[in-house]
Amino acid sequence: MTYRESPTPEEELTDAKERLGIPTIVCICGSTRFMPEMGEADLALTFAGRIVVKPGCDMKQSHPLWPEEGRAEESKARLDRLHRAKIRLADEILVVGDYIGDSTRAEIDYARELGKPLRFTHPDVDPDAKAGVA
Repeated sequence: MTYRESPTPEEELTDAKERLGIPTIVCICGSTRFMPEMGEADLALTFAGRIVVKPGCDMKQSHPLWPEEGRAEESKARLDRLHRAKIRLADEILVVGDYIGDSTRAEIDYARELGKPLRFTHPDVDPDAKAGVA
């Protein structure tokens, strides 16, 4: 008699998405300086039938939700955790922009640790990059 190991949470999520007919989920990563480009990628991917998750807040721009410096730092840490959850949820990752800073590099490394396929709008920013938006 053989015993099958219990599926991992990731395997359960993948199975549930397949059973529910959930389209491919793409997480957009990159510096918030590329928010307009992220919006364009979101548009193209959504039109192609994918579900898109991406950064929703640009902490470099002032906003009433984060008026004080201390609150901005606290909020950034919380939003970074939220974005990692988006990476875990996603089937694939699209890195937008021709620049990769420390935060984006950490997101790329995290996605690779999870075995997520990565694509780049500017593959030259990463030696292991694959190009593409669609």
